[in-house]
Amino acid sequence: MKRFLAMLAAALLGFLSDAGATVPADAWALYRQKFVTSEGRVIDDANGGISHSESQGYGLLLACLAGDRSTFASILAFTRTELLIRDDGLAAWRWDPKATPRITDINNASDGDLLIAYALACAGERWNMPAYTNAARQIARSLAKVGLLKRGNDVWLMPAASGFSEKDRADGPVINPSYWVFEALPVMARLTGDPIWMQVQASGLKLLDELAKRKALAPEWLSIKAEPKPAEGFPAQFGYNALRIPLYLVSAGLAEKARLEPFRRAWADGTAVVDIVSGKPVEPLPDAGYRILAAAMACALDGTPIPGELRSFQPTLYYPSTLQLLSLSMLRERYPQCM
Repeated sequence: MKRFLAMLAAALLGFLSDAGATVPADAWALYRQKFVTSEGRVIDDANGGISHSESQGYGLLLACLAGDRSTFASILAFTRTELLIRDDGLAAWRWDPKATPRITDINNASDGDLLIAYALACAGERWNMPAYTNAARQIARSLAKVGLLKRGNDVWLMPAASGFSEKDRADGPVINPSYWVFEALPVMARLTGDPIWMQVQASGLKLLDELAKRKALAPEWLSIKAEPKPAEGFPAQFGYNALRIPLYLVSAGLAEKARLEPFRRAWADGTAVVDIVSGKPVEPLPDAGYRILAAAMACALDGTPIPGELRSFQPTLYYPSTLQLLSLSMLRERYPQCM
């Protein structure tokens, strides 16, 4: 228990520091203008113009880090009205403006729920808004009930309430390592007083470290039925979802060299989607929002300055633009010497 309380105290100090970080005001204005509607919908323009719990969660978090209370309130209002409609208190993951009804998949996505809760906790701390903090706590408790799986000494963050368990799939349980928003997990533990969230963190790190020892990348979808292996029916790739893993590690202060080595090695010739089996790139990712992920790792591990072209922000598509703003905010707060 003493160790748990000490970890929570350290996490709280780190969270308060992160909450004080700001996304550059000019960059946030450009992002908001392109991706956030007047009603508070955050648009994934590379995915048919839909919105989802992930985009709403990222929008909320960026608004908090930018200190934009009005936009935060707008995004939250849309999220509550349109997505937070499940009986269990979590968000339906997919909202399509072209469909009727707009919700085209009522299942949740645990990374979206986690991002929404983390952003609410950020706003509650930053602006002294207990209602936001209480809402974050409720989502964290709901997610713990339906989204966490205990197996032996491990606790796994399941991708959703349904569809990925042993009952749902022959190779289940199936997880997505990119759903571990590592900086958010200690905050969930602090909010709820439940140490299970630190077990989730420990299990995620243990998995990544075991893969690193095997010089293996984490695929986006991973069967943990026995020895971890790529899940059936999904490309065996370190793909678009998985790109976030090194960013989440660096943001949480968990950037150990051995842990990050598989990612550095995979991106030695440039940021890319990588084939798990061959270790070779299958799709280069030249957007600044993707390239800054490798630059952030180099900064955290070697103190390498961030190239000037990656410090400036011009929005392209929703996902790389989001990753770039998250990276810039993290670097300004945690690694100013690289900026």
